[in-house]
Amino acid sequence: MPPESRTPNPPMRAVIHDSYGRAHKLKIEDIARPTCGPDEVLVAVHSVSVNPYDWHNMTGTPLPVRLSGGLWRPKESRLGVDVAGVVEGVGTNVSRFKVGDKVFGFADGCFAEFVCAKANELTEMPDNMSFDEASAVPVAALTALQGLAKHGGVTADQHVLINGASGGVGTFAVQIAKSLGAQVTGVCGPTNGDMVKSLGADQVIDYTKADFTQNRDAYDVVLDNMGNKTMSGYKNCLKPGGKLVVVGGRKGVVLGPVAHMLKALLAFKFGSYQAAVFIADRLEEDMAKITELLASGALKPVIDQTYPFEQIRDAIAHLETGRARGKIIVQLVG
Repeated sequence: MPPESRTPNPPMRAVIHDSYGRAHKLKIEDIARPTCGPDEVLVAVHSVSVNPYDWHNMTGTPLPVRLSGGLWRPKESRLGVDVAGVVEGVGTNVSRFKVGDKVFGFADGCFAEFVCAKANELTEMPDNMSFDEASAVPVAALTALQGLAKHGGVTADQHVLINGASGGVGTFAVQIAKSLGAQVTGVCGPTNGDMVKSLGADQVIDYTKADFTQNRDAYDVVLDNMGNKTMSGYKNCLKPGGKLVVVGGRKGVVLGPVAHMLKALLAFKFGSYQAAVFIADRLEEDMAKITELLASGALKPVIDQTYPFEQIRDAIAHLETGRARGKIIVQLVG
């Protein structure tokens, strides 16, 4: 008898990066559509968002990225993590989703027309959201929530400052801090003040005109997305016992934002002040909280610009400028 014939998976378009470098080195190629495992979901991708996480993996910087991602060239040729789309197929162990469900969440390698995602890292989209809005949420909103609630311990009687309030994490952080009942001060540039105030900030500081670290004993928690102040400055503006939560820092080839995180841990090791550094965990319970806020209207993504899939290099180059208001979206389905 002739050998059993197998129909190959149909092709799809995907972003490929087979060497470290800037966005112009990315390629869009036709590759085979993935086959998912028993605990996975096949998603037809409608929208994705770009994150600093993607940029670090693309460039292989700072150098610690290469310890796990490949020393001389990337171990994984696929990029992307934030996704929104429609369920195309489910694994044999998956019961919470069915074909046709609208979902969003985390899916490694989602800069593609189809992607396999772990079922426990996806959530059903609220009815009041578009695919573009949903794709803007996962990494940035989860980082903001965990930074404020888990690592910052923010409560309703506290004053929280968001340094970098107009960026991807910052725009979510302003809204989440308000949902926790805190008084919120947002730090941003002169053109973004009205937007940050519209998100619920009680006060807005234009960093070109004032230095928030000069406000002595003013804040219970500082959520730092920028890493652009001295440790003595952070301590000066924190109340006794206050906490600095470091989310990001400046770019750099050797250590990048890791250097700022290490400085914070060392500088705050002794004394009454506290510091926390972290990388967001993909926790179902936290995504459930975020989904509740989205469904209620208490949390809404801010989208800076939307690009078609063919211009994903431009989207990542835009991210690289550090000037985005909120999130940058790439559409695969218009």
